[in-house]
Amino acid sequence: MQQTRAVIRLDSIRRNAAALRAKAPESKLCAVVKADAYGHGAAMVALALSKDADMFAVALVEEGARLRAAGIDKDILVLTPPLNEAEVLRAARYDLILTVADAEDYALAVRSSERFGLCVRCHLKANTGMNRYGFDLHALSGFLCARLSGCVAVEGIYSHFYRPEDENTCSIQFRLFRKFCAEAERAFGPLVKHIAATGGVLASPQYCMDMIRVGIGLYGYLPAGFSRRQCEVRPALKVYATVAGGRPYRGGGAGYGAYAPRSQRLSVVRAGYADGLFRKGERGKNALCMDAYVAEREIKKYREVCVFSDADAYAARHGTISYEALVHIGARAVKEYVGE
Repeated sequence: MQQTRAVIRLDSIRRNAAALRAKAPESKLCAVVKADAYGHGAAMVALALSKDADMFAVALVEEGARLRAAGIDKDILVLTPPLNEAEVLRAARYDLILTVADAEDYALAVRSSERFGLCVRCHLKANTGMNRYGFDLHALSGFLCARLSGCVAVEGIYSHFYRPEDENTCSIQFRLFRKFCAEAERAFGPLVKHIAATGGVLASPQYCMDMIRVGIGLYGYLPAGFSRRQCEVRPALKVYATVAGGRPYRGGGAGYGAYAPRSQRLSVVRAGYADGLFRKGERGKNALCMDAYVAEREIKKYREVCVFSDADAYAARHGTISYEALVHIGARAVKEYVGE
């Protein structure tokens, strides 16, 4: 097979979801499947979790629309605020829940909804310290004093820990978030309140609130500062590539550049940086080309070899994090699902 082959264990993803949900048995579970489920295939992961998750979260309206096309009928939260009228209308068409992170987002949702006689759903985003998206507390107070529209249904409010491994930082953020919740619920009544992603779930049960948003933990990895001793999760993805050639070293380089291999036998593996492998941090990085790499050992031609199995270890070698490694590695791979 010329394409790399990503093998994804859906049973591992379901076990990981169960292990994390057991940490917050009274909370709803929002399964985060943005970025094609961190490279694992959003539609198949969502279908596998359709009986386990109460809600799904994606980054983009288009990702939510694709889940609907795949047959997902659970609530879907879009984590990025809408940037134009078309996204508001598309969210309404597919019954997606928008994120409203400031008064301008709300005005866009109102304007678009009222113009076409629609109603859209949303969760408010609160900035408790990450400074990415979200109302500041004083801005939320001012917003709630303005005219509110019946065309935009506010159903929840959420925030995000930026250092879930740090107890003091989390405590400060959580206290601030509760102030946001009190302000919002005075205006809208009871809301779904959520701040804990995977790290927040492991940091403290008190952070789990009405719902937990589990992302990286579903796929078998934990944020920095947490270990599998706190929650036993299993990696769900391995990637394989085929050996496309082999030769004795005859001098010169190995791939582009001046790098000279240490072995007298070389093999060519059909996987390169276009398949999500990283050049940074690799010895003999010039051996990694766009669509292949030169391995400094003899491997039987046409044999399939595993090129990715542990995102944490791979990320450590390349000076990055498991999240980035996962979303890159499956980009051009044929996905094969097992353990359904």
